[in-house]
Amino acid sequence: MPPDSDTNAKRIRVALIVNSGKPEAVEAAHGVRRVIESHANLIGQFDIAQNGEALEGGADLAIVLGGDGTILGLARHAVRSGVAMLGINFGKLGFLAEFDVDSFHRHAEDVLTRQPKIREVAALEVTVVRGGDTIAHTTAINDVAVCNGAPFRMIQLALSIDGTPADEATRVSGDGLIVATPTGSTAYNAAAGGPILEPTLPAMVVTPIAAHSLSFRPIVVPAASTIEMRAIRVNHSPDCDPSAGTNAVIDGQTGIPLEQDDRVHVTVGANPLRVVVNPERRYWSTLIHKLRWASVPG
Repeated sequence: MPPDSDTNAKRIRVALIVNSGKPEAVEAAHGVRRVIESHANLIGQFDIAQNGEALEGGADLAIVLGGDGTILGLARHAVRSGVAMLGINFGKLGFLAEFDVDSFHRHAEDVLTRQPKIREVAALEVTVVRGGDTIAHTTAINDVAVCNGAPFRMIQLALSIDGTPADEATRVSGDGLIVATPTGSTAYNAAAGGPILEPTLPAMVVTPIAAHSLSFRPIVVPAASTIEMRAIRVNHSPDCDPSAGTNAVIDGQTGIPLEQDDRVHVTVGANPLRVVVNPERRYWSTLIHKLRWASVPG
């Protein structure tokens, strides 16, 4: 008997994206694919290198086999397209990739045939301006970090929040500055000594990297704020490779080389990343068990 065309038409369209660099993800893809095909319309299986095609091909949902880093690599396309993402974790933490293979199989029917719970993850809009011209505009899910780069001398940045006049802007000398979302607060921000923010808070956190100051402490600002970091002193790589000098690094994955007087504008964008929530998971459990929050020594 041919499939019911009306039922088939109502099925959601799913793109399956696999991190081919993780053998266990490739192995699991066969079973995940069969489950998708039994409950939804699979529009295709893609490698992460094809992320633009996968997320701009009319999918309602992208199921991603990888880890948080894999999702971060896809996130800018997902924010632009509005496609919800379900991550099956083959990495270390799983703050964005909330499912493992077993929990996906347990909840597949609900996720693929009903309305799953969606968490909206704030995304940063990052614009780099040089001499009045925009030289880069991109999206960050975790953070944008202005990092000193080779030859690793201290740099100096002027930090302005909500239009602080230039003569009052905070100046920081050190290895750089991080602006992070609540979701990204457990990443580079935490490693640099910044606070961890509950992921639904409407806020950003600004954290210095090895500031040459006893008084510059991380600060949490409202999500409606506008943050500007102006490069006063930067590093240039000895071998003239701009990517090795001072950069604005997006989610730890891509860098935008900076020159003196470049300005990095950061706001919370209007469009979030939409992530399918695993009903078995709790944020605090992940924090305790994966990051060992407040673990007793020994």
